[in-house]
Amino acid sequence: MSLIHPTAIIEKGAILGNNVSIGPFTYIGAKVKINDNTSVASHTVIEGRTSIGENNRIFSNAAIGTIPQDLKFDGEEVELIIGDNNTIREFTLLNPGTKGGGSITKMGNNNLLMGYVHLGHDVIIGNNCIIANGVALAGHVELGNNVVIGGYTPVHQFVHIGDFAMIGGASALAQDVPPYCLAEGNRANLRGLNLTGLRRSMEREEINELKLAYKELFEENKPLQEMAQSLFESSPSTKVKNLCEFIKNSKRGIPFNRIKNEDKK
Repeated sequence: MSLIHPTAIIEKGAILGNNVSIGPFTYIGAKVKINDNTSVASHTVIEGRTSIGENNRIFSNAAIGTIPQDLKFDGEEVELIIGDNNTIREFTLLNPGTKGGGSITKMGNNNLLMGYVHLGHDVIIGNNCIIANGVALAGHVELGNNVVIGGYTPVHQFVHIGDFAMIGGASALAQDVPPYCLAEGNRANLRGLNLTGLRRSMEREEINELKLAYKELFEENKPLQEMAQSLFESSPSTKVKNLCEFIKNSKRGIPFNRIKNEDKK
């Protein structure tokens, strides 16, 4: 049984699972699928080819599945996929994909999107991410798992952010942030490892290996790509290999300033 307020509009063709709650003055389009135990609060719009998993909480005035903010969009069939156990707060805006970006915007499980967050077209988000108030992810941005982005931070299109990375609030991110790292500032630069996040989920030995790798990669006056390749081949640590692989595959570059030798003294 679904709990639908009498003022809500559910278009013919929409599919609602068991125990789905739809609040007052909410609109659900014909191609929408909402799975079991998901709640949608008042004055929310969900349209387009949108699939929402189980146990999600969607708060009031969210706009989900509305057409991409891309002038090249011409009405083609595109999709928005939302996983399970996500919290999507007030006035969020989630757009589907575009033909040029794979036609899918996708969010995994157990994520928190705070108020006024925007997920642009073709954005891919992993699991267990926290995206604070006012964050705007431009088109084609990709987030790994356990990423934290501080409030009012815009992220440039095509930027990739690796697992367990953290971006400080009120930053402006235009380049890729490797896994396990902390970046902040306008423009954002690497400030070190995300040690607070790492200590919550990793053993001390793994963190120490990452500390050594970070120092070799970003604090020695050696070419970054060469160091990443060398560490990838020599390190037994899976985490270090993940870090190096991300750097090797980066298309937008890594935002960091090397410490000059005279600055170390």
